[in-house]
Amino acid sequence: MATSQVKRFDADESPGSVLERFRRFSFTGAPTVVEEREGVPFLFNEFWTARQRQAHRIHEISYRACFKPQLPAFFIEALTEPGDAVHDPFMGRGTTPIQAALMGRRPVGADINPLSVLLTRPRLSPPLLAAIERRLTEIDWQDGERPDLDLAVFYHPETLIELTALRRWLLERQAADAIDPVDDWIRMIALNRLTGHSSGFFSVYTLPPNQAVSIEAQRKINRARGQTPPRRSVPAIILKKSRTLLGDPVPYARAPSELMAAPAEATPAIADGSIRLVVTSPPFLDVVQYDADNWLRCWFAGIEPAGVPIAMHRDPEAWTGFVRGVMRELVRVLAPGGHIAFEVGEVRGGKIELERLVLAAAAGLTLVPVCVLINAQSFTKTANCWGVSNNRKGTNTNRIVLLQKR
Repeated sequence: MATSQVKRFDADESPGSVLERFRRFSFTGAPTVVEEREGVPFLFNEFWTARQRQAHRIHEISYRACFKPQLPAFFIEALTEPGDAVHDPFMGRGTTPIQAALMGRRPVGADINPLSVLLTRPRLSPPLLAAIERRLTEIDWQDGERPDLDLAVFYHPETLIELTALRRWLLERQAADAIDPVDDWIRMIALNRLTGHSSGFFSVYTLPPNQAVSIEAQRKINRARGQTPPRRSVPAIILKKSRTLLGDPVPYARAPSELMAAPAEATPAIADGSIRLVVTSPPFLDVVQYDADNWLRCWFAGIEPAGVPIAMHRDPEAWTGFVRGVMRELVRVLAPGGHIAFEVGEVRGGKIELERLVLAAAAGLTLVPVCVLINAQSFTKTANCWGVSNNRKGTNTNRIVLLQKR
């Protein structure tokens, strides 16, 4: 389990004492560099591991622009007690709520993309592997059909029959309100295995699973590589991935959670003052095309991508206004003395530092800036894949604005 081993703070500690604890802590033992910028302390150090796959296996599903579990673990351990509610209003693949559950906290999460709930909820109520195996034998894998989309660029004909058979099974069960935790789990695995770049995915070689390329783009990839989709067994891949995710013991059978498909700035289902900690990362300025990345997942889940109004702002002023609306809602749900850890990155070659925009968005609200924590790390697998230089373009650094509610 990913934990920071930083000493937990008392709930009523002042921003100054919280800052001092963070200033004294580092993952490697190296001293933290502190710079004062416009009255706000900026802390530079490595606060958690840069190594890949060091967290609980239940986290290991792909989603674009997600942070490592060590990030929420650091703040959960430091700023909450067991049983406290931890919330992420942009929960994506569910890293924050799942890490909260692993650490004995109450997971709360929202995302305007309904895929987020489908990817998160099953891992908070994981079924037994034997139940998954039984269910896979109950599905008629030959009950598929030729889809309206030309998916033959991704899948072998027999694989496509199995994939559409599973899709039909799930959509019919959903229409009959008969989806149970085992179906929920199988759907989550299938959504994660639709496309990728190894034999562990249903598809021919393509981009990593968090980015579904267009049909025409995949045709070009196939021509360039001289490849045709190989035969993959959908049930075998689902079972193999299930074994991986369930490879580490899960310390809960069914974590009591509160998950919703809702915009971050409007979550009325969350009670006033019920949240002790928010750990989140919003959509950045014009850098991620969430709808384009998720079109194939939406098809499989029966979701219309055009009906998911995910925020994407090109203008810094508009983005700041969007974040301010989110901050107002977080102030409402946050308990007095609670914290917001708001992770952002640099965009446009470092010309715009989003942490400054976050601080501007929080100005005038009942939030006190504690610090901006810069977790600077060595190369990551993702950075190498995209050819990004170390600690450049926000890929190898986490920049977290820490705020406390008065």
